[in-house]
Amino acid sequence: MTALRKHPMAALAVLALGLFMTLLDLTIVNVAIPSILEGLHASLDQVLWVLNAYSLFYAVLLITSARLGDIYGPRNMFAAGVVIFTVASAFSGLAQDPTQLIVFRAAQGFGAAVLAPQGLPLMISLFPPQKRGGVFAIYGTLAGLAVIAGPTVGGLLVTHFGWRSIFTLNIPIGVVTFALALLLIPDLRPGRRHRLDLAGVGLASAGLLAVIFGLIEGQRYDWGVVAGALTIPEIIAGGVVLLALFLYYQARRQGGEPLLPFVVFKDRNFALMSVVMAAMGFAILGLYLPLTIYLQSVLGLSAIDAGLTIAIQPLATIVTSGIAASLSQKVNGKYLLVPGLLALAVGSAYIDWAAQADSSRWVFAPGLILSGLGMGFIWTPVFSIGTRDLPAHLGGVASGVINTIQELGGVLASAVVGAFLQNRLALALRDQAVAASGQLPDQYRSAFVSGFSNAAHTGFEVGAGQSGASLQLPPQVQAIAHYVFTHGFVDAMHPTLVLPIAILLLAAVASLFVRAHGVAATATVREEQSAVA
Repeated sequence: MTALRKHPMAALAVLALGLFMTLLDLTIVNVAIPSILEGLHASLDQVLWVLNAYSLFYAVLLITSARLGDIYGPRNMFAAGVVIFTVASAFSGLAQDPTQLIVFRAAQGFGAAVLAPQGLPLMISLFPPQKRGGVFAIYGTLAGLAVIAGPTVGGLLVTHFGWRSIFTLNIPIGVVTFALALLLIPDLRPGRRHRLDLAGVGLASAGLLAVIFGLIEGQRYDWGVVAGALTIPEIIAGGVVLLALFLYYQARRQGGEPLLPFVVFKDRNFALMSVVMAAMGFAILGLYLPLTIYLQSVLGLSAIDAGLTIAIQPLATIVTSGIAASLSQKVNGKYLLVPGLLALAVGSAYIDWAAQADSSRWVFAPGLILSGLGMGFIWTPVFSIGTRDLPAHLGGVASGVINTIQELGGVLASAVVGAFLQNRLALALRDQAVAASGQLPDQYRSAFVSGFSNAAHTGFEVGAGQSGASLQLPPQVQAIAHYVFTHGFVDAMHPTLVLPIAILLLAAVASLFVRAHGVAATATVREEQSAVA
């Protein structure tokens, strides 16, 4: 065991296991959304908070926890994060209502934020510069596989053990990860003194919370008054003002220890990869949120069948990940990233085109294969490109920043895509209800149309087996109600999926400006070697 403790690859394996657990949990929830909606009688906006409670806490606390790793040692903070995450997972599995689940998911996000940024500074310390490319390729591949394997694993668990099992699964994994962390990860303690930017955390948290609240809850309140004279646009505008104050405050603190250090963005590759990571965070959640609901609530697939349908994608990713890992050491990373992002965008566009109310699950195979092949060329080089020119002392900062940006992409996707989906669903359900009401007896038409028209105000019910509106209608009318919901959801889904596709195309354009491994990287290596000497 002592020999293993001194072996960097053993530490890397434990760090990857911890990261895999948190990222898997982030995406595994997606396939369970219809079951959570049904099991806890939750609405679509409530389940969006289940997603965002995790992401919001995770995003705003990453950089602060990276600083705490510098003070108390990354190994110790990693282990503490695993404990918090595991305990929160246990309570999430015991939640009895949507509010409890939202609170416990926030605690999960807190634990994930504590452990996630500790990996990068440890790898920079344990591996010499010339070996980091391969290490980051391994780390990036595992991270990518965790993100896209979530729906498959989640579908298996939800079908056979219920939605609570996606949280209780973390308990044994967390216990093993905690024990291995103490045994195999060296206790490196930089011992750096830091002044934690709590004011920055407060401004960023309040600003993001206000913007996300406005986007998620906007449709419920008709984008108007929430309470008293306070309106949804005012809440969103207030959040934007707070975020602007946060950036101004950070600019004033650049000479000290800001929460968001602008220095890392001076490296062009890091800045560009931050854009790519944000785009990936947005695109993955933006695609899976409507798709997993569609597969179960529109096509009527079970959670396991939905998961197995999506499983085609990670299998395709495995094929190209190994190829990308070897090529990333030989060619400029943009020659992998640009085709990968374009393939993911085109594959997603095919999925959007193929989605109809009566589609076969296998009609999506070409899009899933193409998008999966593209992902293999994205996750593998992105971390290596983003961090290869950074000096070691910026490792913790860079880890916090790039993970924060990726997570913010997911937060924005959940809020923006969720808001757009709810808005389009409100319009589509009303239009479909009006069109179908002609098939009903006169005494049912008014209730039928108003039931779907008012669905947004009571919270959209889009769980497995639900019709999409709470209507008190005879059984023979329910078939028409189901028709309205399925076709209305498809009509809303088509324009919604255009958002993540457009973001991917923008990321592909940004990747064209990646700098080749050259002068800057060589200078960084020499700087680190001189510091060691």
